[in-house]
This record gives sequence, C-alpha cells and structure tokens, in this order.
Amino acid sequence: MLNLTYLNSFVMLEQTGSFTAAAERLGIGQSTMTQHIQRLEKALGRQLVFRDTHHVRLTGEGEALLGHARSMLDLNGKVTSLFSESRLRGRLRLGVSEDVVANRLTAILEDFIRLHPFVDLELTVALSAVLYQMQEAGDLDLVLAKRHAGETQGRLLYREPLVWLARDPDLVLSRGGALPLIAFPAPSITRRAAQEALDRARIAWRIVCTCGSLSGLTAAARAGMGVLVQPRSMVPPGLKEIPADRLPQLEDVEFMLIPRRGADAALTEALSSLIVARILPHGAD
Repeated sequence: MLNLTYLNSFVMLEQTGSFTAAAERLGIGQSTMTQHIQRLEKALGRQLVFRDTHHVRLTGEGEALLGHARSMLDLNGKVTSLFSESRLRGRLRLGVSEDVVANRLTAILEDFIRLHPFVDLELTVALSAVLYQMQEAGDLDLVLAKRHAGETQGRLLYREPLVWLARDPDLVLSRGGALPLIAFPAPSITRRAAQEALDRARIAWRIVCTCGSLSGLTAAARAGMGVLVQPRSMVPPGLKEIPADRLPQLEDVEFMLIPRRGADAALTEALSSLIVARILPHGAD
C-alpha cells in the first residue's frame, strides 16, 4: 500500500514546484520532504520528478500518478471527516478577486473540499471593490482581495509592487500619442493605480480594452493592443515587464482577507488558515 503521507508530500511538491516551499507548507524539514519522494519512488519503482538547481517538474510517470494521488487523499479526507466528532458543516460564501483566481486558488479549493467535505463552499469572483460591497450587504462570509498599500481593512497577507506589462514593450511605447491601456472596469485598484501614476507624470493615456476577466485582458495584451498592469508575482505568460525607466513607478498593492462580522468563525478560520498557508509567495529551490 502507498503511504498517504508520501502522497501528500508528492502533491504538495507538484503544487509548489519547490522542495523548500513544499516542506515549509507541510511543516517538515527539507531532508524529510526529499525522503518522502525518494521512498515513494522506491515503492513504485519509477522516477516521479526531474530535479535541477532551480526547478522541479514531474516525469511522465509522475503526471500519471498525480490524479490518483489526489483522489486517494480526497477519499482519505472524506472518511476521516465522516468519523470525526469535530467535523465542520454548513455553508461558506467566499469572494475572490479575479487575478487571484487565475493564479493561486485551485490548490486552496482542492484542500478545503478534501478536508471539509460537509461544508457547502460557494465561490464568487469579481473585482475587489465589488466584493467589499457584497460583503457589506451580507452576501459573502470571507473575502480574499486586493487593497491599496497603507489601507487598514482586513488581515494583511503580503505586499508587492505593481508592474507595467506588454507583449513588446519597445513596440507599444514607440507608437506615439496617448499610451494605450488595457484595464479592468472601474472600480479597479490596478486601473486606478495606472491612471494616477500616468496623470502624475503628465503622460496622456487612453483605454483600448476593458474587461472584467483577466483572461480577456491578457488576450488583448498578448495581441499587442496595449499595456496591462498586474502584481509582479501574477505576470501572465507571454507578457514582459516594461523597464522601470520607461514608465512612472506604480504603487504597491496589498492582498488581504476579510471575514464578515457574524459569519461562522470556525468555517472562516478553517478556510483562512489554508489560504494563509498556500497563498504566501514562495521561491523555488
């Protein structure tokens, strides 16, 4: 029989792409993490991961195992919860900003569903300002979203800079005329940050694409329509960061959690703890 602890380490390694980050998330030493993968490979008689000094990726055998490993862990979580006296039940309404969904949410949802199968989790994706309004109206129990640096609402997770992005920075900046902007509709934190930075620098701008979906904005930017602003850790593939001396510096943005006053504290804390463990930025080996 396969060891579920080793499988859990294997799944975490795939999620993080790093032995160091996976070990930190699981609360174990890196040497222990390495031993788990080695013992799993020995038990199966197959190499599951390719390793180098910077990256970790799965072999073909590792990719084949991944789905089965997740299923086994999911079943184990459901059985454990079924016979646990402290199992959680109820409904939890989560609101998440669009760009977070595109980058980091899958692993969080997988873990929560596996660990708490009797909780009905409802997900709403929208702009941060819209999520705040919904929570104030009592429609969301927990919000994971952005705020301007220095604001105080919510529980701060981390802070990082916003950056200017384009498919071909030299081409888009050499067109002349007003700078073409690709942005979420108002109210949007990244849109406002871009417009205010350009206004301070007295650089003319125009909106060439507005979309409530990051995938739509990314498609427009990849097509070369203009410039997009995103947090540095969330740069979509196919886009390049514009050098700092070409456009004005943007403000930092902060990511935070806000539980609704009166929401089920046990449910919001269970999900909050997973978010804190998974969403904090990590490096690669």
